[in-house]
Amino acid sequence: MTPSLSTGPFHEGERAVQERAGARQRLAELGPRVIRNFMPEQHREFFIQLPFLIAGTVDAQGRPWASVLANPPGFIASPDPEHLLIQAQPLAHDPLAQTLAQGAPIGLLGIEPHTRRRNRMNGIVEHADGMGFAVRVSQSFGNCPKYIQARRPEYLARGAAGAVHRGTQLDAAARQMIREADTFFIATAHPAANTSTAAAHGVDVSHRGGKPGFVRVDGDTLTVPDFPGNFFFNTLGNIAVHPRAGLLFIDFDSGDLLYLAVRAAIVWDGPEVRAFERAERLLRFHVEVFRRVEAALPLRWGEAQLSPVLERTGAWD
Repeated sequence: MTPSLSTGPFHEGERAVQERAGARQRLAELGPRVIRNFMPEQHREFFIQLPFLIAGTVDAQGRPWASVLANPPGFIASPDPEHLLIQAQPLAHDPLAQTLAQGAPIGLLGIEPHTRRRNRMNGIVEHADGMGFAVRVSQSFGNCPKYIQARRPEYLARGAAGAVHRGTQLDAAARQMIREADTFFIATAHPAANTSTAAAHGVDVSHRGGKPGFVRVDGDTLTVPDFPGNFFFNTLGNIAVHPRAGLLFIDFDSGDLLYLAVRAAIVWDGPEVRAFERAERLLRFHVEVFRRVEAALPLRWGEAQLSPVLERTGAWD
């Protein structure tokens, strides 16, 4: 399945959210210039140097999942501007082990926290085997450094993962992990991701950052402020037409990973939005499935420096 940009870089959900935010006209002009169906040279070089990669995929039930791949730098290659080759296998108990297959849509996020650089690439898995997989580009674009906490990752020799905890209701350790987080990753998808050849109808994975505690936990419901960004609204646009998401939380001290499949909604206005300084709207997630894997990520992280942009943001009461 060869993706096509002929229908434009944004689908109906993204355009609707852009319209509501008063940015549709500007994005109609800007989008085709910055969202490409190939990777510029600086993006190709950027991916090659990374020790980890965030991925978004969709399972057989239509649920998006956010995942992480890790290996020593050099495990990602780009033989040409239209392809990435990833020499890595999913981590133990990562949902990617079930969703990664030839022809599957995939979203990739390359992020270098200590330099606050990040680039997105959405595409199609052209080949997958015991060594890794190849992705053909559907959309490639950069993102601004806002809200990224500067911490340097270093790869460690991979050991055996610890215990895995699963359920439909968050356990106490998962809730505590979320409450302490300053970062998470979110995967979303267009409902036609598995069948459409339109480049805009794919899977996307993105980053969210805030002060520790910026994700409010009420039982199995999470509420997150949505701060000003690049106004592409890839994540919100997908949620507008397909209200499901996959969240990934990383414990940067222990290497624990928390995967969530959630129902998603956008809270456009109201007292909760107004009460959180700099929030333009809220994202609300209801957890349907969780999977927490102890000591799963073979990376060591340096001390974090919060994004200076976050100084102007509020906190939950």
